[in-house]
Amino acid sequence: MDSKIMDVLGDRVLELGPAPDTSGAYRHFKLTRDADGIAWLLFDRADASANTLSAVVLEEFDQVLNALEAQRPTGIVVRSAKSSGFIAGADVNEFRGASDPLEVETQISRAHAVIDRFEALKIPTVAVIHGFCLGGGLEVALACQMRIAIDGARFGFPEVMLGLHPGLGGTARFTHLVNPMQAMPLMLTGKTIDARKAKAIGLVDAVTEERHVRNAVRDAVFGKLKRAKPSALIPIMNFSPVRGILASRMVAEASKAAPREHYPAPYALIELWEKHGGDRAAMLNAEKASFARLMVTPTAQNLIRVFFLREAMKKLAGDGNTIKHVHVIGAGAMGGDIAAWCAHQDICVTLADMKPEPIAGAMKRAADLYSKIIRKRTEQRDTLDRLIPDMDGEGVRNADLIIEAVSEKLELKQKVYAGIEPRMKADAILATNTSSIPLQDLRSTLARPERLLGLHFFNPVSRLQLVEVVSHDGVDQDMLKKATAFVGAIDRLPLPVKSSPGFLVNRALTPYMLEAMMLMEEKVDKETIDAAAEQFGMPMGPIELADQVGLDICLAVGDMLRSKFGDLLPPTPAWLREKVNKGELGKKTGKGFYTWRDGKAEKSSSAVATARPTQEMIDRLVLPMSNVCVACLREGIVDNADVVDGAMIFGTGYAPFRGGPLNYARTRGTENITATLRTLAARFGDRFAPDAGWETFK
Repeated sequence: MDSKIMDVLGDRVLELGPAPDTSGAYRHFKLTRDADGIAWLLFDRADASANTLSAVVLEEFDQVLNALEAQRPTGIVVRSAKSSGFIAGADVNEFRGASDPLEVETQISRAHAVIDRFEALKIPTVAVIHGFCLGGGLEVALACQMRIAIDGARFGFPEVMLGLHPGLGGTARFTHLVNPMQAMPLMLTGKTIDARKAKAIGLVDAVTEERHVRNAVRDAVFGKLKRAKPSALIPIMNFSPVRGILASRMVAEASKAAPREHYPAPYALIELWEKHGGDRAAMLNAEKASFARLMVTPTAQNLIRVFFLREAMKKLAGDGNTIKHVHVIGAGAMGGDIAAWCAHQDICVTLADMKPEPIAGAMKRAADLYSKIIRKRTEQRDTLDRLIPDMDGEGVRNADLIIEAVSEKLELKQKVYAGIEPRMKADAILATNTSSIPLQDLRSTLARPERLLGLHFFNPVSRLQLVEVVSHDGVDQDMLKKATAFVGAIDRLPLPVKSSPGFLVNRALTPYMLEAMMLMEEKVDKETIDAAAEQFGMPMGPIELADQVGLDICLAVGDMLRSKFGDLLPPTPAWLREKVNKGELGKKTGKGFYTWRDGKAEKSSSAVATARPTQEMIDRLVLPMSNVCVACLREGIVDNADVVDGAMIFGTGYAPFRGGPLNYARTRGTENITATLRTLAARFGDRFAPDAGWETFK
C-alpha cells in the first residue's frame, strides 16, 4: 500500500467508529472508518502492480457493498492504494479467446449489477482519483456521486484501442454527465485528458493536491463541496432528432480514420448512442449486448493480442537503466529526432553534426514536438535544456551511450568511429542507427568491436515505438543488456535481432515498397497502389510511405539488400534512381512521388475515389512481408513469432487489427498463403517463391 496515501489520510482512517474494522477481511480492498463516520475503501489488488477489475475483484467488491449497507457510514470514499493510479481498467486477460457473445453478455451483466448496486447506495459516495483513471476505472468513478481529482490525474476510455467500447455502464453515464459532443469523441478516439480538462467538462467536481484530500472529502460528504453543474446542452444533445444529425457527422469523421469493416467499435458506439442516448436505462441495458458482440470479433481479439504483444516486448527491456548521458552524432531527420526523444525522457543529450544548420533544424523540430506533447511551458523549457547543441563533439568524452545516425554509407560511418573511439569512456556503448548495414561490416575498423551494437529507431521517432536492438557474434553481452534496458527506459519497445542485412523490419518492408514501384512500372497509378494497401488495413500506402521515409534511403536500403538477396527482391526501376539524383526525395524535400505541403501528401481526390485495387494487387504487396518474416524466423534473425508480429505492428504500423503478418498467415491459412505465393511466382518471378520456413511454421 502506498505510504504517501496513508500518510495523507493520517490517523483518521485508523480511528474506527461503531463499525468493526474490516481492513483484513478482503484480499483486494482495505475498508476502514474515520472519526467522522466516513468509510475509506482503498483498492489494492493483491496480485498486480496496478489495479484492474477482474471477475474475482468485482465479486469481492460486491461483498464489500454488503458490509457498507450494513454499517451505513456517513459517506464512502473510494480510492486506490497504488501509487501508479486509481484503476487502469478491466483485466484484459479475461477478454482473451472470447467466442460466445451470449457468454460474454452474461459475464458483463454480472459486472453491471455490481456497479449499478454501488451507484444506487443511499450514502454520499466520493471517488478520489490520482494517476491514471481509465476504462473500467473511470466507469467505477462515474458510478460515484462525486469525483475529486488529484492534480496530475488522467482520464480516458481506451477500449476502442482493443476493438471495444466502454462496457460497465460508461457509455450511458458519461453521455448523461458530460456534453455528448465532448464525451463521445473521448470514447471514439481513446484519448486521455488531464484533471483540469476533466473539471472543465464536468467530469470531476474538484481538483486538489494530495495534502488537501481529507478536507475535500469532508466537504463532499457534508454537502460543502461546490459540485460541477451538468451542461444545459446535455438534454438537447441527447434529444432524438439531434442525436441523429450528430451521429451522422460522427460516422463521417470515424470513417476517415477507421473503416467500418476493419474497426467496428466506433460505429457500434455511435449506433448505441443514436438509438438509446435519450434513455439512460435503455442505453445501460443495450450497452451489454453491444459490448459482447464486439468482444468476439476478429478485430477485438487481434487487438487484444496486440495489447499483450506490447506488454511482452516491454518485459524484454528488463530494468536497471544506467544510461544518463547520450551523445548523438548526426542531426538529420533521424538523429535529431532521436536526440529530442531521449531528452524528453529525462536523459541529458548532446547533439553533434559537421554543420550548424542541421543542429538548428533539429532544435526547432524538438521545440515544436515539445509544444505538442508537454502541457506546461516550464517543462518544455526544462526538456529543451537537456538537449545540448555540441558542434565540437565534446559530449563524446562523458557520454554513456553514443548513437551514430549519419548517412547510410559504410565508409562515412567508419570514419566517424575512427574520430570518436579514442575519446570514448572505457565503458561507453557505441550504437549505430543503421537501417540496413550489417554490423560485421561496420565493426571491421574498430579497436574494440565488442562495444558496437545497433539501436535502429523508426521514423517518426516520437510515434513509432519499436527500436531494433542489433547484436553480432562478438558483442559485449553486458553492454547489449544495458542498451536494451535503455530502450525500455525511454518508453520504447526493444526488438532483439541478430545482425543481418536489413535486420527484420526493413528486410520485410523493402519488398513491400519495391513491389509498389513495380506496379507503377506496370502503369498502375500511385493512388490505386496506396489504396490497395489501405484497403488491406495499412495506415498509409507504400508509395506515400516511401516519400515519408525518403526515396534516397529507400534506394540505399534496396541496393544493400539486393546485393545480399539478389532475385528475392524486385528490381529497382531506373526512374527511381533518376528521382533521387534530381533531389526529389519525398517529404523532406517537398516532392517525391507526391508533392508535399504542410507535412501532407497532395492527392487527387478523383483518383482516390475511382481507385479499384484487385486482390492480386493486395497479395503482391502484403504477402512478401509474411514470407520474409518466416525466413527471418528460419534463419534465427529473430526467435519468436509473436515478437515478429509485434515488431511489424509497432515499427511499421502493419494493420493492427490483423494481428501482424504471421498471425494474418495463420488466420488466412498457411496452405492458402503458400499456394498464392506459388501462383504469383509463376506469373511474376521467383521473388514470390514461398520460403522453406513455411514447412515448419505453426
